[in-house]
Amino acid sequence: MVSPRVETRLVQWMVLIGCAGALGIAVVGQLRFAAGFVVGTSAATLGFIWLETAVGHALTAAAGSAGSSQKTGTKGLVLKLILRYPMLLGIVYLFYRTKWLPFWAVFAGLLVPLAGAVVESAYQLTAMLLS
Repeated sequence: MVSPRVETRLVQWMVLIGCAGALGIAVVGQLRFAAGFVVGTSAATLGFIWLETAVGHALTAAAGSAGSSQKTGTKGLVLKLILRYPMLLGIVYLFYRTKWLPFWAVFAGLLVPLAGAVVESAYQLTAMLLS
């Protein structure tokens, strides 16, 4: 089972990578690209948090209600889980069609959770090798 510290660090890595990326892009002078990157990063991080919350509640409900008939699921969590991918696809489609912000900037921001997972994996591997 994943420890709560890892889950917290994953979100922290995502925020750090998103902020550093947006700042670096803005310093180069690409303000529209930086704004698109922030939009993509925010949407992807929000989607990750929704997924993490839903899975955590589902696992807690499954472990806690093995012998009971108590209904522990909430409509809000199910709705968030169902809306996660349509929300992400809607954001990508909006910026692809309107060209308000660069499409590739939003798309790059959506990849920030992947980068956060890679950084956390490297952190875990380094911690394991050094202990």
